[in-house]
Amino acid sequence: MPDNTEFREPSLALNRIYTRQGDAGQTALVGGQRLPKDALRIECYGTVDELNAFVGAAVLEADRDERTRRLAEILLRVQHELFNLGSILATLPEDVGPQQPRVTDRDTAELELEIDQMNAELPALRSFVLPGGNAVNAQLHICRTVCRRAERLCVTLAREDSAPEGAIKYLNRLSDALFVWSRWASLKLGIPEVLWEPNRASSARKP
Repeated sequence: MPDNTEFREPSLALNRIYTRQGDAGQTALVGGQRLPKDALRIECYGTVDELNAFVGAAVLEADRDERTRRLAEILLRVQHELFNLGSILATLPEDVGPQQPRVTDRDTAELELEIDQMNAELPALRSFVLPGGNAVNAQLHICRTVCRRAERLCVTLAREDSAPEGAIKYLNRLSDALFVWSRWASLKLGIPEVLWEPNRASSARKP
């Protein structure tokens, strides 16, 4: 599908929140097929949904300060992309329509552009960094680790069943972006990064 194809808009009415249809431990895919709630495909888009929730928290944190407001706008776009990814993960290949929301190479390319632009502003790393130092940084590292878990699940789904084209690549690039964004936020806020110091561990202390 070309990257500039317009996706179909949602057409649903969520008037009733509970239906009791999942009480036996199953849920429905977009095509109507029912799967156990712990099926791998469900675990994949459930983890993407979890990631989206954490990104939402990071949006609020980044939006508190004008110095990181640009990042808040980017993260809000990522939330929409993650929902598109969840949509395609919840759809079996035979049910995918031409306007089915999904992530595309264009989404991944935009992440790469933002990674390159923001990374160019950062000092070179001399050690690994630890999550923390400020709330935006910590939130983004939570997002990064959940993103990695979503990626691992999609790799398994691709091996054992089928994963949407571009899904693994997008999550791989997004986790890289979240790392760069965490460093960029610290830079803009003027708060030093927390660097890994192996000898800060209790085991390295002299008696």
